[in-house]
This record gives sequence, C-alpha cells and structure tokens, in this order.
Amino acid sequence: MSALALPIPSAGGNLDTYIQSVSRFAFLTQEQETGYARRYRDHGDLDAARELVVSHLRVVVAVARGYMGYGLPQSDLIQEGNIGLMKAVKRFDPERGVRLVSFAVHWIRAEMHEYILRNWRIVKIATTKAQRKLFFNLRSMKPGLNTLGSEEVKSIAKQLGVKDEEVVEMETRLGGQDVALEPGGTDDEESYSPIAYLASDEAEPVAVIEQEENARLRGEGLQQALGSLDPRSRRIIEARWLTEKDPATLHDLADEFGVSAERIRQIENKALGRMKVSMADLGAAN
Repeated sequence: MSALALPIPSAGGNLDTYIQSVSRFAFLTQEQETGYARRYRDHGDLDAARELVVSHLRVVVAVARGYMGYGLPQSDLIQEGNIGLMKAVKRFDPERGVRLVSFAVHWIRAEMHEYILRNWRIVKIATTKAQRKLFFNLRSMKPGLNTLGSEEVKSIAKQLGVKDEEVVEMETRLGGQDVALEPGGTDDEESYSPIAYLASDEAEPVAVIEQEENARLRGEGLQQALGSLDPRSRRIIEARWLTEKDPATLHDLADEFGVSAERIRQIENKALGRMKVSMADLGAAN
C-alpha cells in the first residue's frame, strides 16, 4: 500500500495500534527507494520523502525493542527514533549504493541514545566516549544477573577500554537508579557520538528486516510452488512436509491413492524438484 494513501501514525497513542499501523506500510524495492530519494534530493519532493520515512517506521520499532531494559517508555523511544529516521532521509545519498535501512539505523540509534542519557536516573554517568560505550554495553555483556566477579570485571574493562573500577561503579549505578541524571558536557562531539557504538548485538534491526522480508518471500514462493503441482502431488507434499500433525508415511499415502510406496516416493521427489525450481525462479525475480 502506498504511503500517500495512509496517514502517518503517531506513537503517542496506543502503542499496539501504532505498531499494527506501521506494519501496513510495504517495504520499498531498491528501484523505488532510489527513485524517491532522487526526487527528494533533486526537487525537494516532500511526498517522496514521506514515502521513504513511512516505509521505514517499522525499523524504528525494531531498534526501540533493543532498549526496553532501561525503564523508559517505548513510545518515547520510537518518537525519538522517528526523528533520527527523518534526519537520515534528509541526508541519504542514493548514489552510494547503500540501502536506506542500513544508513538510517545509525541515526535512529543516535537519537535514542541521547534520549536515554538525558532521562536515565543516574548521577554523572557516561561523561566520556568510553563510559558511554560501557553504559550501553554492560547490561548485554554481563553473563548473568549476579554481581560481576573480579575476573569478569577485568575482562569487560579490557574489552571496552575502561578501568576496572569504572566497570564496578557503572554496574552499581545501573542497579541503583535512585538519583537524577546529570549529563556530562564536552565541546568535542566526536568524543561521545552514539553512532560510534552499539547498544547490543542482539536483534540487529537490519537483520530483523531482512529476516521478515525473506520469510515473506519464502511464504509466497511456497504457495506459488504448491500451485504449480497437480492435486495428487500437492496432497503428497502437504501430507509429508507441511502438516503440523504427524507426517504421513509413504505407505499411508500408497494406501490412499492405491499405488505402491515406491511410486509415492517417486512422485514426492519429482514434486520437490519442481518446487525447488519454482522457488528459485521467484527468488531471482525479487
């Protein structure tokens, strides 16, 4: 569905409704994305920019899920991430051969990181680049919920380039949350840019989007491949491979169709071969 046909949803209302709304916007093909980006860059076409933004709103939702452990409203994180997405669209260069999703993730994270650091209830936390990296990675690097041991502290400190005592202090602050945040200031933006580090390696948004798209294509390919089979072949494949219950045996299907089990095996192999070719053709077309 075209983004121009639908209003842009707001994350400020019901979150479940918002997530359902943004999932209705279709992914753009690379050709569509490049075309819209050129229209916006060359002619200031705001409708084209809108298409780029709304087709990537689900990416912001995927990124926001990675920050749910900080106790901040997910809707607020999404709103901040949407700002980052719009900044990314404004700066996106379609001639570099990079998809917008890969470019935008850094801007989305940057806005979320700054929001978290402005609002987390910790005293004088993350005043340097190394400390900010520690802040956003310590939670995922801890092997469990228990307090870190001395060897674990040394290992994390070495990996993140900070002192052992900074790891211990940060762990204490992350577990406390009892006083207001006092964000550190510096004139050197390069020293603390959130773009330079990641919050977690889990649920990488680009990978999540790729997995969703691949799953969609596999589902479409499977239905197309099944549709190319004759009724008997399709029945055999569904009974043998696509049932949620116990799959049928060759002998079960031999009795059903009044042929030998060997004949069922031959039909099955031939059908699987045809489906493989059909799905490969669909993948090449996309």
